[in-house]
Amino acid sequence: MIEGHFCDCNGNDATNVIGWGNHQGLFQKLMNPYHLRVCASAFSPLSNVISLILFSVQTLALAFLATGCQKAVLNKDFAGLVDIGGGRKIYMECRGSGSPTVVLISGKGNRADIWTVLNPEKPGLIVFPEVARFTRVCAYDRPGTTGALASEPSRSDPVPEPVTAADGVSDLRALLTASKEAGPFVLAGHSMGGLISRLYASTYPTDVSGLVLIDAFSEDIYNGLTLEQRAVFEKLNDVPEKYDNVRSFEQVRAAPSVRAMPVIVLTADQPQITAKGIASGQFPPEVTANFAEALWAAQMKAQDSLARLFPNAKHITNMNSTHYIQNWQPQLVIDSIREVVDAVRDPTSWRRSETMTAPSGKNP
Repeated sequence: MIEGHFCDCNGNDATNVIGWGNHQGLFQKLMNPYHLRVCASAFSPLSNVISLILFSVQTLALAFLATGCQKAVLNKDFAGLVDIGGGRKIYMECRGSGSPTVVLISGKGNRADIWTVLNPEKPGLIVFPEVARFTRVCAYDRPGTTGALASEPSRSDPVPEPVTAADGVSDLRALLTASKEAGPFVLAGHSMGGLISRLYASTYPTDVSGLVLIDAFSEDIYNGLTLEQRAVFEKLNDVPEKYDNVRSFEQVRAAPSVRAMPVIVLTADQPQITAKGIASGQFPPEVTANFAEALWAAQMKAQDSLARLFPNAKHITNMNSTHYIQNWQPQLVIDSIREVVDAVRDPTSWRRSETMTAPSGKNP
């Protein structure tokens, strides 16, 4: 319900204004531009006619301004649970204003706060608030994820596991619809979030206008691994947030190609599993040097194949970073998101490049 601002016969407020904010002055001018005071006590036919006219004007003005108010409310900073239907709620954070809206999609097991955490080993910029400086940005918790300190559970309602990339797409679609966040969207997906981003762009092509794939999980990674090595990989990545990788890969392969749009592929150039980590007992015994070498080679080939899926993609490979590029090289991720956002706003700003490198983790 929307309430207007009226005055009684003494010129005092007769009703409260709810959620009107800075529109009140404009509202009053539209209601009664000549500042006529019409009171019921006048009881004259003329006053009744004027009252009817002003009431009609008031109704139209309220309807007109209500739309603006609703849009303003939707662009406010927000953090909380969104009811997506089916008895489920998903935690979401949004900040900033502008179009396109950037949606940050975390990697497997990571809550939304992976985009707001400060790397204690490399303090600097943080992706979420920096992106909010130049456009609207949102992040959310998928069910089953954990916080940046690996101790806080997902703030979203749980679901049966394992899940697939298609489940991630369905949840994101329901979330964006229920939250009334306006498209078009630029999806910035890390790891498993990259797979979800691609499948979302294939499934809802008119909703997505750009992609930033941050060391994204690829359906081709298993091509370079033996069955035994795949089993080790699955064990390493079992929890939190258990995925059916094989079914997810099938879903992505069966989906239509992503339509032409600005795409940047960021590929980490430093492996997470190192000889030093293996020797220190950081990993289970089945993680051997041979496995680490095979996994890294498979990842590099898969990333090259991923970039080739997008003819106009920019593939940046000199990261000076391991898998979590958004935490080790946040400036590069911020710059990449900004470049895609700028290209959506002005397509002439996009320049094609097969492969690009970024010395010292900076976007060229």
